[in-house]
Amino acid sequence: MSFKTFLRHLREGFKSVFRNGWMSIASIISIVVSLFILGVFILLVLNVNAVADEADSQVQINVHLALNVDQKLRETLQTEIGNMPEVSKITFISKDQGLKDLRADMGKDAAELLEGFDEDNNPLPDTLKVEVVEPTTVAFVAEKIEALNKTHADQPIYKVKYGKGSIETLFKITRAVRNIGFIFVAGLALMSMFLISNTIRVTILARRKEIGIMKLVGATNYFIRWPFFIEGALIGLIGSLITSGILYLGYSGLESSVQGDPMLQLQLIPFGDIWMLLIGMLVGLGVLIGVWGSTVSIRRFLKV
Repeated sequence: MSFKTFLRHLREGFKSVFRNGWMSIASIISIVVSLFILGVFILLVLNVNAVADEADSQVQINVHLALNVDQKLRETLQTEIGNMPEVSKITFISKDQGLKDLRADMGKDAAELLEGFDEDNNPLPDTLKVEVVEPTTVAFVAEKIEALNKTHADQPIYKVKYGKGSIETLFKITRAVRNIGFIFVAGLALMSMFLISNTIRVTILARRKEIGIMKLVGATNYFIRWPFFIEGALIGLIGSLITSGILYLGYSGLESSVQGDPMLQLQLIPFGDIWMLLIGMLVGLGVLIGVWGSTVSIRRFLKV
């Protein structure tokens, strides 16, 4: 196809959008409504995933040391745990620091419940807080740390705690939330494609005489099809851009409301962090649906 012919198809595609005003508006509204519902679900899934990731990232292992562990043995243990490929960070919490942290966490209740405990009478053990690279490996890493006791005659580890039982339940819930979210988004995307393609099909059906006349004067299928491709892409692009603008205004307003209300313990992902992903998906999907809907719908009329 020559550049001149391409410009002709482009011009005809633009003209068709405005020439068939009401049908084009109906197609654009169909795209806006469908993509808006899809966009809301995408935003919902992204925020739920962020909450799930935040919950996963807070998983850590507390390694409580035995009271007879000296500095040399503790450092040896730290090195052995740090050499594990699954471990990302180790923090040593002395028993004195542990008592201060406990007082701070308990607040006003600490004065009564921890009365009599001080540096000389501290029941807490020294602790190593271990963070892992992949949260789902926490149980496996905890077992490896417990096994280190067998390699030391003094058995320096008193107890390894990581929320056994509740952590596995947390992972199951977050995995289910992610999977259900993706299934919903995929289902809505398919539903949007069929709804929009049907609207475009009605638009082309109303123009079947125009296509028939072009066939009678000897126009090739290739020549007839291109302006419809461009028209479909333009309708998809306009619809997806309108949807992106509506979602931006709505989400920004919701984000400001949530952040301005201290009673709501909710943190939304800033729109600036996800706008490229969201708008890219909506525009790409809108143009794809527009072209695909035009291609499928015009095929039956070209067989005449």
